[in-house]
Amino acid sequence: MSSISSEVGYGLALHTCGSELGLAIASVAESAPIRCQVWDLGRELSSHLHDYLQSFLPPQTWSDLTFLAVAIGPGSFTSTRIGVVTARTLAQQLNLPLFPVSSLGASAWDIRGQVHPHTPIAVQQVARREQYFVAVYQPLPSGLETILADVAMTDPQWQETRAQLPHPHHLLEITEPSGKSVSSVFHLARLAYNQGKRPHWSATLPFYGQHPVER
Repeated sequence: MSSISSEVGYGLALHTCGSELGLAIASVAESAPIRCQVWDLGRELSSHLHDYLQSFLPPQTWSDLTFLAVAIGPGSFTSTRIGVVTARTLAQQLNLPLFPVSSLGASAWDIRGQVHPHTPIAVQQVARREQYFVAVYQPLPSGLETILADVAMTDPQWQETRAQLPHPHHLLEITEPSGKSVSSVFHLARLAYNQGKRPHWSATLPFYGQHPVER
């Protein structure tokens, strides 16, 4: 049975699934504002991620953290892997729970206030080989309910899937993951943390959706 956390501490979220690095930090208290920053690093992400982490963290310290969160994709194979490996390493070293958050789910959470409260959000993101990464989520006060988990589909498959959805839905089209969604990565992780969830870092794996070496 989950319990509401009364701990005092901070959470830190990373989003590296596209060309942008997004970092967010805030208190575990639900009403606390989220401090976040985004940098468009492109191929320089791997070279500068740790420097940006070190400069972004203050005035908080590593010992202030009580959980970590990371966007696990789908997105760029290389940048997603870098973000997930970094988050796993930090969580292991600091002995902290690590919350994996879908980048598609974070994008859906971004726009939850723009759609009817009971309307599912169908997310499609351009993938390779004439496919889309797709998912369907229902935003709830407690987080996201997964109606269709992240998967790669061709356009005909996706259209057929959408036709079978039981209720009217909102279609969200994105070309690549945005680092700005890091605030939603954090928000979803904080909701789960305050519900008493404490996922072990080893359970967080990147979601690539397509094999990176296929043509």
